[in-house]
Amino acid sequence: MSILINTDHLRLDGRYPRIQGKTRDIFDLGDQLIIVATDRLSAFDVVLPNPIPGKGQVLHAMTCRWFQFVPRIVLDPSHSIRFRHHLLSTDIGDMPKAFHSFADELDGRAMLVEKCHVIPIEVIIRGHIVGSFWKDYLKALEVQRDSLVVVHGFSLPRDLLESQAFHTPIFTPSTKATGGAHDENISRERMIGIIRPWLDSKGFLVSAVSIADQIEDVALQLYIAAKEYAWRCGIIIADTKFEFGLNVIDGIPVLVLVDEVLTPDSSRFWPKDRFHPGGPQPSFDKQPVRDYLASTGWDKKPPAPELPPELIQQTTARYLEMPRMLFKLEISV
Repeated sequence: MSILINTDHLRLDGRYPRIQGKTRDIFDLGDQLIIVATDRLSAFDVVLPNPIPGKGQVLHAMTCRWFQFVPRIVLDPSHSIRFRHHLLSTDIGDMPKAFHSFADELDGRAMLVEKCHVIPIEVIIRGHIVGSFWKDYLKALEVQRDSLVVVHGFSLPRDLLESQAFHTPIFTPSTKATGGAHDENISRERMIGIIRPWLDSKGFLVSAVSIADQIEDVALQLYIAAKEYAWRCGIIIADTKFEFGLNVIDGIPVLVLVDEVLTPDSSRFWPKDRFHPGGPQPSFDKQPVRDYLASTGWDKKPPAPELPPELIQQTTARYLEMPRMLFKLEISV
């Protein structure tokens, strides 16, 4: 069993600056990055003490497969903005020679990507009312007396059930928190208010409204295409999170899909044949880990509690099931 918790032992920091995210190690090559998916698991924005065997390989494989959906996206011709993903190669041979000696460890985990300016917004697309949005809906029911309940700018009926599908998927941006803070759901107007000074600080001569429009359009198209595909495979994608970057190529702004895409870390996956609105759903993602941590009374501050061995095994099995069902990919752990 091969488990990768971090890339400390590669000792490449001296040549290539490294950033350690919650679950990925990122090496800066200048105009490009190498992103290595580890087996670290985070919940409530805290890295947990136990790795999940095979998790990094699953996230890597699924992201690479979902990137293949990008050519299907049709951009609004009224905006002079292009769109693409940031993946350049998954072949270790295309990476600097210093990485070649570690090919056995990095193969199936590392991707060479285009470096771009990451827009400081988390983009969440919700197809079902669940999670924090369900909690906010319940709070709104208590204080609002109109026939429709307004939650984050969306007018909703008062009789929705937990996990019920929205009539159409909804776009709900959030802040991209740093330093251990938690992301915060925000309105589209506030999203534009965050993007505008960010564009100015980077010297991008493009409208914040135009960028926001394109992000919403692209994210909804990606989610709908993926949800329809997953449905045919027996999976419901209840919601997901995307991140985008921006570059300028030959004077033309390019919106770039970055980071992980439609993985069990960034999405809720439910088995279609067991779906019953009115409560929480069986899950192929890390929701059972969140549920366990919540049951311990943990205050969601580091350090997190140890996970029981049986929960680690069950979580590994759930992660491995996703590429198997969606793409017929068998990942050896």
